[in-house]
Amino acid sequence: MVQRKPKVYVVGVGMTPFVKPQSRPDWDYPDMVKEAVTEALTDAKLQYTDIQQAAVSWIYGTTCSGQRALYELGFTGIPIFNVNNACASGSSGVFLCKQILESGNADCVLSVGFEKMAPGSLESMAGNLNDRAQPIENHIGVMSETYGLFPAPITCQMFGNAGKEHMEKYGTKREHFAKIAYKNHLHSVHNPKSQFRKEFTLDQVINARKIYDFVGLLECSPTSDGSAAIVMCSEKFLDKYPHLKSQAVEIVGMEMGTDEPSVFKDNSNIKMIGFDMIEKISKRLYKNTGLTPKDVQVIELHDCFAPNELITYEAIGLCPIGKGGEIVDKNDNTYGGRWVINPSGGLISKGHPIGATGVAQVVELSNQLRGRCGKRQVPNCKVAMQHNIGIGGAGIVALYRLGFSDTSTPKKPITSSPGTLRTDALFEEIKERAREEPDTVKKVNASFRINVIGENGTSKKWTIDLKKFPPFIGNSDSKVDCEVTIKDNDLVTLASGKLTPDQAFMQGKMKIKGNMAKALKLKTVLDPKKLKAKL
Repeated sequence: MVQRKPKVYVVGVGMTPFVKPQSRPDWDYPDMVKEAVTEALTDAKLQYTDIQQAAVSWIYGTTCSGQRALYELGFTGIPIFNVNNACASGSSGVFLCKQILESGNADCVLSVGFEKMAPGSLESMAGNLNDRAQPIENHIGVMSETYGLFPAPITCQMFGNAGKEHMEKYGTKREHFAKIAYKNHLHSVHNPKSQFRKEFTLDQVINARKIYDFVGLLECSPTSDGSAAIVMCSEKFLDKYPHLKSQAVEIVGMEMGTDEPSVFKDNSNIKMIGFDMIEKISKRLYKNTGLTPKDVQVIELHDCFAPNELITYEAIGLCPIGKGGEIVDKNDNTYGGRWVINPSGGLISKGHPIGATGVAQVVELSNQLRGRCGKRQVPNCKVAMQHNIGIGGAGIVALYRLGFSDTSTPKKPITSSPGTLRTDALFEEIKERAREEPDTVKKVNASFRINVIGENGTSKKWTIDLKKFPPFIGNSDSKVDCEVTIKDNDLVTLASGKLTPDQAFMQGKMKIKGNMAKALKLKTVLDPKKLKAKL
């Protein structure tokens, strides 16, 4: 009998927007990491001192970059591991953290990934290491013997040639790959953290500047700057902090593998990019969890180049080998189809800051399972799948679901509970709305402190800072544009539309200190037309 491993949960998630390299010149990797980790800790309502070990994933940098980044959050003396495993670095860090928790060596850990990159291809960032063996030189040898080598980015040639092989063997059309890129760009329109948020036509995708052979610019993942972080914990930790059970996402299963002999022996570009590795660990994942692709609703898949997404449909068992194009033809990879694949926009549109990518996939899937994705929310999302791969090679697949569905009600309106102020639910809703409506945040561009006074003398301070991204809604003593003092019941009346801010001020129900012009922007923040919370 196989002994059951201890359960592991994701209880807090955070990530920065992914952006074009050098577009934020004063934004260094410690800043990125601090931003992502702070958001994850805030989500979990924990402090950095609660973290007992950490894994930091990155590719481009120098030794101990993980320590340098996390020291921005404090010097707690915890073990910090630096993880470098090609494009699978992020999920490799998650895998390591899962093993740490399963071993009992820690009960609360942090997995964070980041990358500070440069514009252009990956080759432009490679150092001068010509005096030693290169990790992918044998992979390149396979490609050279089949389709030859050309003056184009190596990774684009690798995955482009795998796509060419698929077309030659199975009759897949060039349009199948273009439709995948079109779909992913469309998905990213509703992702405020995505590097690209523009919808393109299929013709624009097909006719975009060619990077290699048929593969166009819009079918390639870009280089990106950004960071993503998740807080992970054990069952024991959840017993100590039961407030986390309502948002705990269980890692039902996670499998990791490396290259199979067929990578070099079969003279196949499809095999060379790791098909057999992914197929093997996917089968192991399904066997060990008792789940199948039929149980899955949403997938974050490593679409570094459009051909890899289609080929991976087959490797993870969504369809028979050679039939990936049928999933595209039936729209079974988007909303209304069998699965929603890459609702975040995927690497192609969300961006690909390499060390952060695998962690960002977990952020998206956790938010989907918790019902926090707004317009890109996958309906009836119960089981989520992750796929992350790195040439060289490393592959990880995982399945996720809510850990305590009986205590988790992400689809229902937020309501206030006994012992709290009536408006607590209002501020939780404002927090969600700020995350889902970046245009509104940009429009307001102000910060407020609202002092709420309850009937029994209880008072709470809420800081709403919409001048930075991600926006902050919580308890903070930071400097604000204006300060408002109002009774709990009066704020309920105002938020419900039965009282305007002007009326509340004139009637003495709301006191304002500071910038009055900024205070007027509270009308947008407290828009009664958007109110969902039951006050």
